[in-house]
Parts: sequence; C-alpha cells; structure tokens
Amino acid sequence: MREPLVVLKGTALKQEVLGYVVRVATKPDIDVCNKLCFQVHGHVRHLELLDAIEQQTLTVVEHNAQITGYTTVLGFNGHTIAQTNQDLKALLSAATAIKESGFLLPTRNTELLHWCLEKGFHIIRPITLMSMGLYNEPAGAFLPSIFY
Repeated sequence: MREPLVVLKGTALKQEVLGYVVRVATKPDIDVCNKLCFQVHGHVRHLELLDAIEQQTLTVVEHNAQITGYTTVLGFNGHTIAQTNQDLKALLSAATAIKESGFLLPTRNTELLHWCLEKGFHIIRPITLMSMGLYNEPAGAFLPSIFY
C-alpha cells in the first residue's frame, strides 16, 4: 500500500487561471514533460507521453513562460504531474473533458482535495494506490494513473 486515493467525478470547468497558459502539447514538449515526471516520480514515462501526443490528449500548463505541469488525460488511464498545486489547479480548471470514470486524487493533498470539492467535483469512493517493486515517494503535485 502506497497512497490513499479518492475517485473524483465532475463536470469539466473549462476556465482559465490568471497567469497560467494551458495548451495542447507538441512533440518538442516531451523532453520537459519527462524532466517533470523524473523530478516528481524518479522515472520518465516517455512512451505514455508519445501515445498521448498521438491521441492529442497531452496538455501542458505554462507559468512564467515555462512548462510547469502536464496531463496525459484526466481519467483512470491518464496521469498528471505538476510542480505545484497551483499548476495542477490550472490544468484541472482548463480541462474541457474528464473521462466518465473520473480521476484519482491522493487524499494526503488536502489543499487540492478541498479545492476540487469547492469546484463541484464529488467523491465517488476511496481506493488505495498499491505497487510492487520500486516505488519513489512523489515529490510534487500529481494525479496518478491506475497504471501508476
């Protein structure tokens, strides 16, 4: 057992956050996304990022002209990584779609959990992130995938 999570569902907010630009990612963004993933999780997810580019679901957030987070898709099969909760909030705010299954949120991130509840997302059920083998304690804001 690694992390207590909740499944959250709700309607996409489709809102901008002042000072943050959220846009569809391009192939040149993959290197920065891999660096962010390595900073947070200690490994990269290059193939998942390439797949998200092909599916046109990879989205990045920029703050002060630098990529500070990304999401492959908001849903069980996607993952999201950001330097800060504010970067993550910008990604969630700008989302135009959330998979019907909802998305996973670590409950230890109480700031983000409370924000999501205030924005109208609702908890469907608690679940637990479990893993076998290597696991690095995340060092940043993230929404895990069912594939971790």
